[in-house]
Amino acid sequence: MKKLTFLFLLTSQLLVAQQSDKLELLDIFNLEYISDPQISPDGKQVVYVRNFKDVMTDKNLSNLWIVNFDGTQNRPLTTGNTLDNYPRWSPDGKKLLFKSNRDGEMRLYLMWLDSKQPLVLSNSNDLPGAISWSPDSKFIAFSKFVTKENASPIKMPKKPEGAKWNEAPKYITDMNYRADGAGYLKSGNTQLFIVSIDGHTPRQLTFTGFDHGAPIWGKDGKNLYFSANLKEDHELDPMNSEIHKLNITDGKITMLTERQGPDSDPIISTDGKKIAYLGFDDRLQGYQLSQLYIMNTDGSGSKNISEEFDRDISDISWDKNSNGLYFQYNDKGNTKLGYISTSGKVKGITKDMGGLSLGRPYNAASYSIAENGNYAFTSGKNAMLSDLGVGNNGNDRVLTDVNSDLLSFKKLGKVEEIWWKSSVDKRDIQGWIVTPPDFDPNKKYPMILEIHGGPFASYGNVFSAEIQLMAAAGYVVLYTNPRGSTGYGEEFGNLIHHDYPNNDYHDLMSGVDAVLEKGYIDKENLFVTGGSGGGVLTAWIVGKTERFKAAVVAKPVINWTSFVLYADNPGFFAKYWFGKKPWEDPESYFKRSPLNYVANITTPTMLLTGEEDYRTPIAESEQFYSALKLEGVETAMVRIPGSGHGIANRPSNLVAKVAAILSWFEKYKDN
Repeated sequence: MKKLTFLFLLTSQLLVAQQSDKLELLDIFNLEYISDPQISPDGKQVVYVRNFKDVMTDKNLSNLWIVNFDGTQNRPLTTGNTLDNYPRWSPDGKKLLFKSNRDGEMRLYLMWLDSKQPLVLSNSNDLPGAISWSPDSKFIAFSKFVTKENASPIKMPKKPEGAKWNEAPKYITDMNYRADGAGYLKSGNTQLFIVSIDGHTPRQLTFTGFDHGAPIWGKDGKNLYFSANLKEDHELDPMNSEIHKLNITDGKITMLTERQGPDSDPIISTDGKKIAYLGFDDRLQGYQLSQLYIMNTDGSGSKNISEEFDRDISDISWDKNSNGLYFQYNDKGNTKLGYISTSGKVKGITKDMGGLSLGRPYNAASYSIAENGNYAFTSGKNAMLSDLGVGNNGNDRVLTDVNSDLLSFKKLGKVEEIWWKSSVDKRDIQGWIVTPPDFDPNKKYPMILEIHGGPFASYGNVFSAEIQLMAAAGYVVLYTNPRGSTGYGEEFGNLIHHDYPNNDYHDLMSGVDAVLEKGYIDKENLFVTGGSGGGVLTAWIVGKTERFKAAVVAKPVINWTSFVLYADNPGFFAKYWFGKKPWEDPESYFKRSPLNYVANITTPTMLLTGEEDYRTPIAESEQFYSALKLEGVETAMVRIPGSGHGIANRPSNLVAKVAAILSWFEKYKDN
């Protein structure tokens, strides 16, 4: 027996010894993270989603866990290789809604927490979207897509018996006929429903030819509130939504707001007298701050209470006394929880939220708050994947460490914040340097400039598998928030309004120069990559400079004219990003297109895009690939099968993306 034990221990030690102490591509499948933490109404427990991956089926999976606020009794509510998510407590704290594919299809479930027994609430093929509990915990309101027949005027003759013809032609009349991640859309609209928790048949409340947003119950239990654009020109004016009230008894819809601009995310105050919502007066800018308004429940007395706060507000929650609201916001690369009184006074509650973006270091987080002020949040502290954090008024602690099994013996790259002055106008620009494990500042390292998408988005001091894998391969990585990034105020975000790409190029090059000054970069081994908006800038950069040895342009826009007419939201991009349609101002469209500068390019350039990308369609990459070939530039095109714009929708896609980027850079790196 002792001999067998010795052999087992020896074998285990050899297996550990063979594993690298640096992050590897297959480690993607072993990374976990926490999302959507929902604290109970009394603040004593938290239900959260624990996300993991299955290397054999190449799927992203998740279970629900529950833990006491003090960190005790952390245990699973659901188990198995399933996709369980979207937990929502009932107001009485006795029941839980969640979505799951445990029966093969995604369905809505109700669980009584005393017995842990789940009941299927939706048996149809169309899964409910947004869900809201009634104040008495007896009913559920939800949104759901309802198909409608789009009668085709194309009349086909009857085919001969036994003939095998192609399926009937598709007849499309909607402007938005496809969407990234969803493909070609069915005809129909998102309608509102209510259903009793006793398992009765859902009752449809709306029947319009428009999409209706997430329903929220009024405190009297007689009305629902929602956001929607119910105007006939909604396809051409996609940002012009309003807050509406729906009487459950008679189905009457009353519009409560009326202005040019989006009004969304209504939430009823604890005393039932006020509605808080988000929006702005539309000035047709590329970037406009999401501001916080309150009004009476009849729509009167609307007031902007965040007018003096120069940051986007999201995910609002009333306090128990209806004196103010909690909210989430990004500030200079850090996601924070704040509180604003109804008079507009803001104070910070906590910071370092994040860790929800596995691939790239985007700011992404979530939280929930109880009546007693206890809150739960996704903690991205120390640039780690999200764990479960809890706190009260800034007194925080982290309750989980879901990646300790992997990262306890893996060395990660160190993340260091850096600021520099842009050469174009001396503005302060923020970025982060990630150095390889076992970094030695006396050595010279190749460097990768990695650029975020959006362009109205932001990176931060959060975990990124892509960046860490690049660092593990021996590269210093610089990622940045050039002008146009969010979290620095509306003026900074709009520096690229109708001027993108342009001076953001100088912000990025100044950042590269700032890192070169540190002395540990091999300036002959510089590389550049980015995705979406970062793909645009990468393609722009290689048309402007030859300082990079190689580039990987991921899911880019190359030709703004084709993009505006081919992407999945044509009513938005021309109106807000250019101000004119392509045929009204073709010169501006081409001037801002990387395709315009293709004759300048000598940098070996790889194109990488999902074949089912409808946000920046693969036709953009195909144009650039052909143009580079015609110019004699070394190029390759990598197509990710079955992938939309979010390439990391499957773990192997993320692995493939990083592997492709590193292989291209290794090909041209001087060793």
